Amino acid sequence: MRNFNFFQRFSRTFRDYDSQFKLVLLCTTVSGGGLLAYGEAVATSEAAVPEKKKVLVLGTGWAGTSFLRNLNDPRYEVHVVSPRNYFAFTPLLPSVTCGTVEARSIVEPVRNIFRKKHVDSRFSEAECIKIDAVNRKVYCRSNINNNSNEKQDFVVDYDYLIIAVGAQVNTFNTPGVTEHCHFLKEVEDAQKIRRTVIDCFERASLPSVSDEEKKRILHFAIVGGGPTGVEFAAALHDFVSEDLVKLYPGVKDLVKITLLEAGGHILSMFDKRITAFAEDKFQRDGIDVKTGSMVVKVSDREISTKEMKNGGEITSIPYGMAVWSTGIGTRPFIKDFMTQIGQINRRAVATDEWLRVEGTNNVYALGDCATINQRKVMEDIAAIFKKTDKDNSGTLTLKEFQEVMDDICERYPQVELYLKNKHMHGIADLLKESKGDVAKESIELNIEELKTALINVDSEMKFLPATAQQGAYLAKCFNRMEECEKNPEGPIRFREEGRHRFKPFRYKHLGQFAPLGGEQTAAQLPGDWVSIGHSSQWLWYSVYASKQVSWRTRALVVSDWMRRFIFGRDSSQI
Repeated sequence: MRNFNFFQRFSRTFRDYDSQFKLVLLCTTVSGGGLLAYGEAVATSEAAVPEKKKVLVLGTGWAGTSFLRNLNDPRYEVHVVSPRNYFAFTPLLPSVTCGTVEARSIVEPVRNIFRKKHVDSRFSEAECIKIDAVNRKVYCRSNINNNSNEKQDFVVDYDYLIIAVGAQVNTFNTPGVTEHCHFLKEVEDAQKIRRTVIDCFERASLPSVSDEEKKRILHFAIVGGGPTGVEFAAALHDFVSEDLVKLYPGVKDLVKITLLEAGGHILSMFDKRITAFAEDKFQRDGIDVKTGSMVVKVSDREISTKEMKNGGEITSIPYGMAVWSTGIGTRPFIKDFMTQIGQINRRAVATDEWLRVEGTNNVYALGDCATINQRKVMEDIAAIFKKTDKDNSGTLTLKEFQEVMDDICERYPQVELYLKNKHMHGIADLLKESKGDVAKESIELNIEELKTALINVDSEMKFLPATAQQGAYLAKCFNRMEECEKNPEGPIRFREEGRHRFKPFRYKHLGQFAPLGGEQTAAQLPGDWVSIGHSSQWLWYSVYASKQVSWRTRALVVSDWMRRFIFGRDSSQI
């Protein structure tokens, strides 16, 4: 035991002070003589250690969290700043409002996410108040009050800045919205709505309240016919019809749910088949869908709408609770940052296809706070022609064009979409179309003929939605930054020399869901496949369970669903 302790202490000492140890190796005798080898260990601290690059991430939403989960290069020092110290699975917020899922089940602490990663990471619970892109500094304000009941300000330096702060609610400057409406963007919003719904039923159950006042109190108005508004209306209807009517039988016939949409249809971003099914189902369920109704004012008891179908007639609707779920706006410090870099009068920060903010070199923007400016082919047509015309003949042959075709499709994805939609097999068919009856092998185009051939290609450009895919893509770029500096893997730079370091970001449509209540969901999946009904609901369950960021939240969400099936939804105000 004594010998074991000695070797244990020796081993620990050697590990702690290996740079100061001298190693003496006594070898066995060879041919009757002894050999003594003496050497000195090289201090590891003396080796040149490259300085870690400072990566500052603003926000812990979908895009920011996706970046953190996929970043695994230890050469970075990551600092995360966000007013909330958790990631929230926002697609389940409507379920939280009605007690189907508990709030704690859809949140994961940020520190848990990067705790097991081999990246030097730290977190500060604070909000950004200013970005100084010139000096690479971000000014922040802590969310936690100090002993003097004041919030502490601090400054963070960075080498790379990742802006993933999302967006705030857009009220379109409608009077009374901020003061009287609920929103549904944060976990706290969902919890507040849940308490208000129960409070409305409790107030309507008081014996001193008139029937007319009960109708007003139990009128739930939802503004916005997008996915959030529709899903909340469906969840609220199920909550009322399956749970609350049993607890409040005296007022069950007075409940009314109204969905207000300024456009002509709800779920306008979905396939028309889904839109029609959703409107028919809501009509059968007794949910009053008012399309063409623009909210112009909200008071503490009434919502004023402008009826677009009736010549702009103004009508008033009494309500007990109103939820505003339409439109997103830019955060104030993002507007200030956009002004600094010359992006004025924009809804979101403009980035290139590599998610780098235009006008900067080391700032990236992801998610709802940003939009990708896709490059048009016709903007670069002269540069494309010059780069492709290697013999400077003033014309392009089919062979010359085919040599750079892969780079063109990589840089301008609308070219590939155009060929696909026109049922063309390749660039030869496109060029032949502009030249008429000419053999493919003998096709030659000057720059004007090339413009004619590609003039309609940019019509295939699509708006790219903000998704967590952006965070995963950018993290992979950062992981391979050093490697791609030496060996670029992106397409040819048509306006400059060489190649781009990385391939540009490409959005992949993985499908979208619209839960419609009654255990029915509409799903629009890749390949223009539409599925509506109970089978889609089970697909929704499986997808949303699998997309949880941890096994902890996955288990909690599934257990909440099971609890709801067995015992019903929780109707307490806690």
